[in-house]
Amino acid sequence: MLVLELLYFRIADKYNIIDKPNHRSSHTQITLRGGGIIFPIAFVLYFVVSVAYRKDYFLPEDYWSFGLGLLALSTISFLDDILDLSSKLRLLFHFVAVTLLIYFLGLFTSASIWFIPLVYVFVIGVLNAYNFMDGINGITGVYSLVMLLTFYYINQYGIAFTDAHFIIYPILASLVFLFFNFRKRAKCFAGDVGSMSIAFWVLALLGLLMVKTKDFTYLLFIAVYGIEVISTILQRIKLKENIFEAHRHHLYQLLVNQMKWSHLLVATLYGGVQLLINACVIKFGLNFWEGVLYLILPTFIIYIYSKYYIYKKTGAY
Repeated sequence: MLVLELLYFRIADKYNIIDKPNHRSSHTQITLRGGGIIFPIAFVLYFVVSVAYRKDYFLPEDYWSFGLGLLALSTISFLDDILDLSSKLRLLFHFVAVTLLIYFLGLFTSASIWFIPLVYVFVIGVLNAYNFMDGINGITGVYSLVMLLTFYYINQYGIAFTDAHFIIYPILASLVFLFFNFRKRAKCFAGDVGSMSIAFWVLALLGLLMVKTKDFTYLLFIAVYGIEVISTILQRIKLKENIFEAHRHHLYQLLVNQMKWSHLLVATLYGGVQLLINACVIKFGLNFWEGVLYLILPTFIIYIYSKYYIYKKTGAY
């Protein structure tokens, strides 16, 4: 993976696949874009190795629909990184990818008909939320690594819900990506291809776990991003802004741009808070509503107060 990432850097440099900072950015240097291509590459490697050995109780053919969905989503996202495609075309590919994910999870045959549209809305929403949050060095890689390590722990020491290697490969990909991204001056950014593809993989694992356990408590594993994105969307609606345009209203942006915290500190903070929530859910066996009351509500209050404090201190509203 490390070699393939370095090879991509040479291609990106040759064809000028770069991210130029603008007035909404939280960075100031021109940086290679699309380093997150390592995530779909990781799945291809996982599939090839699984076919070669076939030692796992989850055979690779079980994952064809996930793979097709991931590659479709990654392809359209990578093209959008380069060409800036229309939103309608992107949405079409997102719909196809989510359909394949739902098929992979077996929900078309096991879930109620009214539940399926909710899954489409939820998955597409989370995919875009992950993309919205990919604005500073390290945040996508650190947050994803926390999620993946949580899934690996549950799979190994709690409930076996998937092939362990299906979690190990994106963990390795995250480490490779973070080697180049978790820096004061990042070598590369994830790009849409990275944020969308790792979000798709995380959602697949989350879906497998919830289907296996029939427990929605595990939605708390994406609570930090959920609080951030939903709160910011409501704030922008209140300000009568276009929620699909770039902005600087996320708390992580305020911490970096107004409070001058380092990217790496903020990324670690977000990952650390989510890790603490995940650990509490697992350690204390909380159900969904207990988790909301004891974990999410206090986190939300701290989040709102933090924004209020920054706005009051800097006048950045």
